[in-house]
Amino acid sequence: MSALVPRLKGICGDDGVITDRARRRTYESDGLTYHAEVPGVVVLPTTAEQVAEVLGLCSAEGVPFVPRGAGTGLSAGALPRTDGVLVTTSRMRRVVEVDPDNECAVVQPGVANLDITRAAAPYGYYYAPDPSSQQVCSVGGNIAENSGGAHCLKYGFTVNHVLGLQIATPQGELVRLGGKAPEAPGYDLIGAFIGSEGTLGIATEATVRLVRTPQKVTTLLAAFTGMDAGGEAVSSVVAEGVLPAAVEMMDALSIAAAEAAVACDYPEGAGAVLIVELDGPAADVDADAAMVRRLCERAGAFEIREASGAAERARIWKGRKSAFAAVGRISPAYIVQDGVVPRTALGEVLGDIARLSAESGIRVANVFHAGDGNLHPLVLFDDAEPGAGERAAEVSGAILDLCIRHGGSITGEHGVGVDKACSMPRMFTPEDLETMDLFRRAFDPAGVANPEKLLPTPRLCGEVPGVRKDVHPLVAQGRAEQF
Repeated sequence: MSALVPRLKGICGDDGVITDRARRRTYESDGLTYHAEVPGVVVLPTTAEQVAEVLGLCSAEGVPFVPRGAGTGLSAGALPRTDGVLVTTSRMRRVVEVDPDNECAVVQPGVANLDITRAAAPYGYYYAPDPSSQQVCSVGGNIAENSGGAHCLKYGFTVNHVLGLQIATPQGELVRLGGKAPEAPGYDLIGAFIGSEGTLGIATEATVRLVRTPQKVTTLLAAFTGMDAGGEAVSSVVAEGVLPAAVEMMDALSIAAAEAAVACDYPEGAGAVLIVELDGPAADVDADAAMVRRLCERAGAFEIREASGAAERARIWKGRKSAFAAVGRISPAYIVQDGVVPRTALGEVLGDIARLSAESGIRVANVFHAGDGNLHPLVLFDDAEPGAGERAAEVSGAILDLCIRHGGSITGEHGVGVDKACSMPRMFTPEDLETMDLFRRAFDPAGVANPEKLLPTPRLCGEVPGVRKDVHPLVAQGRAEQF
């Protein structure tokens, strides 16, 4: 690795290469701190050409690289390697163009999600995908993980809002996919690249779709004594044909955490709160809001609030948007999961999660996109307690098994990364996984692009015994077994 450093500095400059161990430790994990490893070297390119040159050098030398955006990911997708190069796009933060005539914007990968909306707002537009970390998470990371957010019920995920990409391939070529046109001919390579978690290359520029600012937005907060009643309200809203922009739910434990962290002032005594946001033409929003009120009352809501303006709407959302970080107030450590179940199975799965929690003694706080069944259980543990992390990981894996058993998925928007790679065979057949691997190797035959992420590997999952002389860093730490 040391022999590579001068050449990397020749590409990115002295200030664009980090070799000091203390500074490299800053990048040892993404938002899922349960997995951590100090990178061999960190590079901070500022142009697409620099990214491509770095990848070309890694490919030529057989050195693995790991892409990283803002580091807010929650699946260890940006977990570095001690023997690799961490390519961080955080300095590529330019909004290249806002084009209201074509309802799109062109941005570099380090641009924060919310900054697209800020740039488009003067033209009467905004960027719809809104992960909870949207103030800091970057577009490049959103593309890698196919991030969604609270409003994905109505507006979909990142893949539904990207028209074009410039990517740096693992071989160091710059390639353009799509553009400003609504549809690109040929194979959907954009769709394949989005959500590939850095295993097919790195996005160096994106052309994203902009959405007109709605005429009216109404946000309701409904408080219930328990999750069952809140779930009944969600089912009723969907059954009536109302399509809210967002339907979010939090349980008592996550509410308590949010109150302690940001004083969101949710109704006292709530065992569950439901946040329902409606947007569109004013007449439609008013009619749908009245319907949602009636259905929540029928389901047993003991208090319903309607935001009177933007400030109050932001306050309602503050508790939900802060939920993940807020759990740090009530637990030294936690694992965020991201399973998906059919809406009809929500009640049963939440009951099963409660039983898992009680049987294991591991607390679980539930925050989720109720409208589309995307669960975000927060599995709490004390990392200073011997064996607590392992028990939490077991509960976390058992929750994914529940999702699969009910016809769901192991991830909705956080990606697979390292955290869930070994769960992939529970959801996909060997033939499925082989097909995915063939596609991956069509882009990256040398296997240097974010290796050991997304797909299960023998070294991390112990699927195929074999003799290996190298020792993976996770094995050295006792976090994985090598056969």
